[in-house]
Amino acid sequence: MPDIVRNTLTIAKREFKAYFSTPLAAVFLTIFVALTGAFAFHMGNFFERGQADLNPFFQYHPWLYLLLVPAVAMRLWAEERKAGTIELLMTLPISPWEAILGKFLAAWAFIGVALVLTFPMWITVNVLGRPDNGVIFASYIGSFLMAGAFLAIGSAVSAVTRNQVIAFIVSATLCFLLVMSGLELVLNVFRLWMPGFVVSAISSLSFLTHFDRITKGVLDLSSIVFYASLIIFALFANRILVELKKAD
Repeated sequence: MPDIVRNTLTIAKREFKAYFSTPLAAVFLTIFVALTGAFAFHMGNFFERGQADLNPFFQYHPWLYLLLVPAVAMRLWAEERKAGTIELLMTLPISPWEAILGKFLAAWAFIGVALVLTFPMWITVNVLGRPDNGVIFASYIGSFLMAGAFLAIGSAVSAVTRNQVIAFIVSATLCFLLVMSGLELVLNVFRLWMPGFVVSAISSLSFLTHFDRITKGVLDLSSIVFYASLIIFALFANRILVELKKAD
C-alpha cells in the first residue's frame, strides 16, 4: 500500500474514532435522524400524500446540511489552530495532503453513518408500498455527494480561523448562497437584468439544481462531476489555507 494511502487512512481512522469519544457523535446523529424523520413524516405529509416514496425525506436534505454539516466541519482545523497543535501536526512524518484528506474522509464517513441510520425509512416505504428503489438509491448517493461538497467548503473555511463559531457562520453562509442560487425566486430576479446564459450558469452552480435532478432518478455525469469538482476545488483551497495559516 502506498505511503500516502496508508498515512491518510491512519489519520482518517484516528479522526473518526475521535468523533465517538465525545457526546458530539450521539448528539449529531440523534438530531439528524430526528429532524429527517420529522420533516419527512410531519412537514412532508408522508401519510397524507398516499405515495410510497421518500421524496419528502430527501427534499429537506440541502436545508438540514446547511446547519449540520458546517457544525461538523467547523472543528476540523479551527480546533487545531486554537489549541496550537497544527504546527505539531505539520511536523509529523505526513504531508499536508494526507492530513487534509484524512480529516475530510473521517468527517465524510461520519456523515455517511448518519445517512445509514435513516435506512429504516427506506424499509418502511417498501413495507407500505412499491417505491422506485433505483430513485431512492440514487437520491442517497446524491445526498452523500452533496454532503461531501458542503463539508469540503466547511473544511476550507475552518482552516482560516481559530474561532469555530466564525467558521460555522461563514461556511453556512457560503453553502446557503450555493443552495439559493438554484431557486426560481432568485433566478427570476437575475432574469430581469442578466442574459439567459448567465442565469443558466448561476443555476448550474446550485446544489439544488443538481440534487433535484438526482432525486428524480437522473444520476447523470454532470451532477457527479459538479459535486466532485467542488470537493476537489475546496480541498485544494484547504491545502493553500493550511500552509498560509499554520504559522499564525
